[in-house]
Amino acid sequence: GSFRSADELRERFAALGAVEADEVIVYCGSGVTACHDLLALERAGLPVGALYPGSWSAWSADETRPITTGEQPQATSTST
Repeated sequence: GSFRSADELRERFAALGAVEADEVIVYCGSGVTACHDLLALERAGLPVGALYPGSWSAWSADETRPITTGEQPQATSTST
């Protein structure tokens, strides 16, 4: 495949708040697919983002870390 146009990517990232953000950190299930987001940020002409390489797999493995879920998520802890 190929990436969307720079304008379209910028519009999508703007809708997510990435254009105004001080820092953008991308992640996915294992860290591999999130690299596409870094390339898309560059193609859109936005500041370089950071990759959280552990991604969801590493974050969710630690029960003391907060997890947010639902339509209007609120931070919760996975520990009981």
